[in-house]
Amino acid sequence: MAKKKVKNKKQSEIWKKYKVEGDKVTKSRYCQRCGPSSFLADHKDRYVCGKCGFVEVKKKE
Repeated sequence: MAKKKVKNKKQSEIWKKYKVEGDKVTKSRYCQRCGPSSFLADHKDRYVCGKCGFVEVKKKE
């Protein structure tokens, strides 16, 4: 039998959604419809939920 090819698995990047400041751990934005179980993707001009499609536009400064 031929040898199986090894698949390179990509690690979960969920840890990028949390920020650690001193002793506090803060969670980044989450969807208002789905609740804290789903994060919002951070784009250049908006935040988007991948689960339900909710879009929140960033304010211009």
